[in-house]
Amino acid sequence: MTNLAHVRSLSVDDYLATEDGADIRHEYIDGELYAMTGASDRHGLITLNLASYLRPLLRGTPCQLFANDMKVRLRINEQDVFYYPDLLLSCDPSDRATYYRAQPCLLVEVLSDSTARIDRREKFWAYQTIPSLREYLLISQTAHEVEVYRRADGWVQKIITHGSVRLDCLDVALPLDVIYEDVPL
Repeated sequence: MTNLAHVRSLSVDDYLATEDGADIRHEYIDGELYAMTGASDRHGLITLNLASYLRPLLRGTPCQLFANDMKVRLRINEQDVFYYPDLLLSCDPSDRATYYRAQPCLLVEVLSDSTARIDRREKFWAYQTIPSLREYLLISQTAHEVEVYRRADGWVQKIITHGSVRLDCLDVALPLDVIYEDVPL
């Protein structure tokens, strides 16, 4: 007979303390940790291009932009969930916890083979529960293609393959040429 050890779930406070300065980042779902994998060069370039383009547009606004290292906190069916989106924009001045944001207006994930299914299904469903979220973008790193989901449009997918992506959250156009600058496809 196998003796299975009881696994104690981690509290939110312990999770946040453990993540502070950790070598490996983890997403958190109801007490369970899920290690994050590394990113490709294309993934890093796309994220940096987005942050570099958007950051100057935020000066003088209450908005804060984070790339890769800021968690988004959700509460779904009595469960605490923390994800690390690739890009997070919060414009709510009261949304200023040290290690996470809970009221973003824009979330972006750069798709990879290992995360696309989770980004399109699990995270998409979870992110829709955030009342402040206006837009969710999924960005391909293998083709000039951005999937845009907007609350105002009933979360219906719109695929952009040329031109620019309109970000209602900031009232700006984000050119695909900027997103994919120096990205080898």
